Amino acid sequence: MARRKKIYEGKAKILYEGPEPGTLVQYFKDDATAYNAEKKATVEGKGVLNNRLSEFFMKGLNAIGVPTHFIRRLNMREQLIRQVEIIPLEVIVRNYAAGSMAERLGMDEGTQLPRPIVEFSYKDDKLGDPLVPEEYIIAFGWATQQDMDDIVALALRVNDFLSGVMYGVGIRLIDFKIEIGRIWEGDYMRLIVADEISPDSCRLWDIETGQRLDKDVFRRDLGSLADAYTEVARRLGVLPSNITHAPKPTLIN
Repeated sequence: MARRKKIYEGKAKILYEGPEPGTLVQYFKDDATAYNAEKKATVEGKGVLNNRLSEFFMKGLNAIGVPTHFIRRLNMREQLIRQVEIIPLEVIVRNYAAGSMAERLGMDEGTQLPRPIVEFSYKDDKLGDPLVPEEYIIAFGWATQQDMDDIVALALRVNDFLSGVMYGVGIRLIDFKIEIGRIWEGDYMRLIVADEISPDSCRLWDIETGQRLDKDVFRRDLGSLADAYTEVARRLGVLPSNITHAPKPTLIN
């Protein structure tokens, strides 16, 4: 890893300079964080699981015509991706009330929404990733009105795909968040799905039992995060055969 030029390091991933112009290598770490990194742990094998799961979802989206930054998986922890200009927004799609939405509106978690709701938060950990309306986004030049229309359309297509895939393995897609990036092909700009899609960025509940199979397991101390992510990978048929993980997270001081 040291021989590569590090471009960026986030809470769960590291981006390195890619082998070809316009590419990056995305490395998935074993770090788990919650509440804007106020709670931290190392969960052995988490990076391997998220790499394989994100590969599965991104390849599926590419196959149905939803463009993503994913090119190919390089190994158990790394994938080759297209370099994009990230729009500074988290795009959140909610099918059921949960988390901050349930708290804000006083709703019971698990309440089905009348239709999928798309929200936007401004990516800034120091500010706590605050929700922002479209008017702010357009006024501050983060995206144009056409961009916003395209982003909503992309997000709803991702929702349709993920909901169907998860339902097929007995999992309810409560909500998820994605990031969107810009790429240029000559003078033509288009928007594509970037970052990752994994249990780190989705809320996933077992349809029959309501068991949480996502990062809420870590946020709320509901059991083993590695076991939850492993169960998602097992149901989807993408469980790496040689993965090992610790029986419980190792806390970082």
